[in-house]
Amino acid sequence: LVAVREEELAEELFFIRKSSGAVPGPMDCWLTLRGIKTLHLRILRHNENGLAVARYLEDHPAVDRVLYPGLESHPQHELAARQMTGFTGMVSVDVGTLERAKTMTEQLRVFALAESLGGVESLISVPALMTHASVPQDRREAMGITPGLVRLSLGIEDQTDLLEDLERVLAG
Repeated sequence: LVAVREEELAEELFFIRKSSGAVPGPMDCWLTLRGIKTLHLRILRHNENGLAVARYLEDHPAVDRVLYPGLESHPQHELAARQMTGFTGMVSVDVGTLERAKTMTEQLRVFALAESLGGVESLISVPALMTHASVPQDRREAMGITPGLVRLSLGIEDQTDLLEDLERVLAG
């Protein structure tokens, strides 16, 4: 709620509010304030889990390729190291085929199948079936989105649980 004296300013503020979307409610604001206090801890855990999972998958025989800026094998690792204090909790993995990617989504227990990002839960998605399903296959592949590409958004779960879940599925 904002109170102003001048009608012109009130109209300008109303326009900005109306054109930029809904104003968050009190509960949304309170949740944001509450969550921001532990954000740094959650981001640290996302980064730690991302690096641990990327390193584990990089040498796994069931994985064709791992895309993660924290790995020295990543083409932009040096740039990421200069620009970032952590390397993120997002890991892209190519498991070779769409069938293998689907199997991962069906058999992983710790990871939930979802397109959302930034929560505390670990998520898995298959871009060829989800976020980029409407993009023609030749264009997807030109963007590096192969049928076997899997995106992992690492949450803040225990690293051992994440790695054991991945090993159980990839070894099967």
